[in-house]
Amino acid sequence: MNNAILKNSKIMVTGACGTVGKELVRQLLEDYEVAELVAIDNNESELFFQEQRFLRFSNSRFLLGDVRDLGKLERTMSGVNIVFHAAAYKHVVLCERSPFEAVQTNILGVQNVIQAARAAGVERVIFTSSDKAANPTNVMGTSKLMGERLITAANVNCGNSKTIFTSTRFGNVLGSRGSVIPIFKEQIRKGRPVTLTDSDMTRFIMSVRGAVRLVIDSALLACGGEVLVTKMPVIRIKDLAEVMIEELAPRYGHDSQNVRIEVIGCKPGEKLYEELMTEEETRRTLELEKYFVIRPAFSSYYSGSMDDYPDQISDRIDIPYNSSNDVPMTKDRLREFLYENELLEEEPYENYMPDRRYWGDEKGSV
Repeated sequence: MNNAILKNSKIMVTGACGTVGKELVRQLLEDYEVAELVAIDNNESELFFQEQRFLRFSNSRFLLGDVRDLGKLERTMSGVNIVFHAAAYKHVVLCERSPFEAVQTNILGVQNVIQAARAAGVERVIFTSSDKAANPTNVMGTSKLMGERLITAANVNCGNSKTIFTSTRFGNVLGSRGSVIPIFKEQIRKGRPVTLTDSDMTRFIMSVRGAVRLVIDSALLACGGEVLVTKMPVIRIKDLAEVMIEELAPRYGHDSQNVRIEVIGCKPGEKLYEELMTEEETRRTLELEKYFVIRPAFSSYYSGSMDDYPDQISDRIDIPYNSSNDVPMTKDRLREFLYENELLEEEPYENYMPDRRYWGDEKGSV
């Protein structure tokens, strides 16, 4: 995205303490030098450490809040130009156990963001969705799909509001909380078998830094109502396990030949391949250099053109975008990817711990 636009913008990030939210905050402050940043999260401890990490940025504010609280969102969005909505419940099993909680945050929370953005006159809202919204097989995926539909519908019948609402959908962020890399790493460290659900399983992958750069860029592309699907490389999960064993077992004092892979079977609702676009969606999809653009099903309801994007390659897609239809990375390229993105290090992303006391009134002093 054009740095000049961001430098003049007040930006809000919801879910600022999650994997994507945390990296959004870092890039917006350090790389894009935004005019002002407001970060909101309901995780008190993580938010405390997040604020300390960015003390040198006097243009940042870190606020406790929940997307379930409409009043809080309305007050916090005053004067905001762009909202990146990353707050969500993302763990499949926990959402399956507590579906009402998933609805409160992932669906009604999106509705609150929409309502608050309209009331505050926000220019653009970018909703970070998930691959699990494509042909969902669980509560979490269904709730994210409903979030996408709310964001798309927000562009219609919005009265005098000129806010642009867009979703961006991407797959696995390697190294994120709950991803398979920390699990594999700990199993290898202990010399235990590396547990694999299925030898043929494939997934799209991206580093958190790369995913967040594209989320920020999508704010410039947004016309309103579309879902931007990020293009991502594909890997076999078995290849990931083998590369990690080869690289990490000697580091932890084990012979890589003695660390075996154990196939344990798929979890309920788990797919062998990852879908980022359904067959139905291909009929209304454009291809760009870095994205696919899924236009609304009822496009006649939407004002503005969705046929004139920069770097457009094609206005027709014939094959659904899923990981079974792409050639996976070679193991050598996967190895390079892991090292390039520091995913084999002990801490792939900085976990800030303070080295001094902080009383809350020292902004910009370090």
